[in-house]
Amino acid sequence: MIIGIPKEIMHDEARVAATPETCGKFVNDGHQVLVEQHAGEGALYHDEDYMKAGAIIVNDPLEIYDRAELILKVKEPLFNEQKQRHEVDMMHRGQLLITFIHPASPVNHDMVRRMTDKGITAITLDGIPRISRAQNMDALTSMSTCAGYKGILMAANMLTTFVPPMFTAVGQIKPAKVMVIGVGVAGLQALATAKRLGAITYAADIRPMAVENASSLGAKNVDTKVPPELAIAEGGYANRLPADVLIREQEALRETIQQMDIVFCSALIPGKVAPIIITEEMVKGMKKGSVIVDISIDQGGNCELTPKGGIEQKYGVTLMGIKNIPGLLPTSSTWMFANNVYNLVKYLVKDGQPLLDRQDEIIQKSLVCIDGQLVHAGAREAMGL
Repeated sequence: MIIGIPKEIMHDEARVAATPETCGKFVNDGHQVLVEQHAGEGALYHDEDYMKAGAIIVNDPLEIYDRAELILKVKEPLFNEQKQRHEVDMMHRGQLLITFIHPASPVNHDMVRRMTDKGITAITLDGIPRISRAQNMDALTSMSTCAGYKGILMAANMLTTFVPPMFTAVGQIKPAKVMVIGVGVAGLQALATAKRLGAITYAADIRPMAVENASSLGAKNVDTKVPPELAIAEGGYANRLPADVLIREQEALRETIQQMDIVFCSALIPGKVAPIIITEEMVKGMKKGSVIVDISIDQGGNCELTPKGGIEQKYGVTLMGIKNIPGLLPTSSTWMFANNVYNLVKYLVKDGQPLLDRQDEIIQKSLVCIDGQLVHAGAREAMGL
């Protein structure tokens, strides 16, 4: 196959979908790899290293989209300001795209429809199931690790106070309080990082196992008031809650949230819009100078006020909705991401062609559109189809 690696065009996105190491593996597997010039510079992976690995450096992204049978990206297709064309419009029927698409998120619905209408075959990395045989393909877990670590550092940087307790000649400064909502991979890394910084940590999750994991890191767990039988979906993920139960969870967490210096939001439902856990009224009651980091923003966000892709202050609270936090840790996150993607391509491609077995759980959960049909269950539900 001809594999294309375009340079990411999202603002401040420094990651790239392949490293020289993984390009070398693709070449050894018999593929031709086209890498856009300077695609890896932001993550400190250089053109000369890609060439040494056997990749071909291409100046124009249009050539990559025109020639490649498989496009590997980090972020969803976006409008390319330099070319004055949307990346979807650069693609062609039958082309296979592998990237993070987040197809259930309303902001991506139009793009997903356009890909479908154009006959593009798309696989979203946020749909890879967390099962044993897919562990080494699970880019969402890898990026969640990065987001948990970096997100807490960013929030700490926004505070006007110390995070750890400080004992000074003029008295003691108490440690910051940090709450993590949604204690999956990102949440656990956030807790561990906050703990290392010296914060007092709190955690909330509707899943009993996640609560147990948070306790093992020394966090004080806040009861969500959600019955376990409603909490757990297939594969151990969090379940979508009925509206009345979600309101009950919001009320159960309100008091603790309003005492926090940092609230880290990472509650997700795979393939679906993220649940709103922090309402505008709750933000109004939070401490002045407190920070909300909402890494669920790609799927809508856990806070009602989170700005999509930016940072804003409302009611004295800093709201962080940056969509590419792993991109701020580009060398490490690219290395992890590229290896995940290589393993997925290795799994999908047989005899030089992608084999998409619709009965395979990995394909079933991650396939967005194929042959002009939108097949992703979460996207169809979110679009009302």
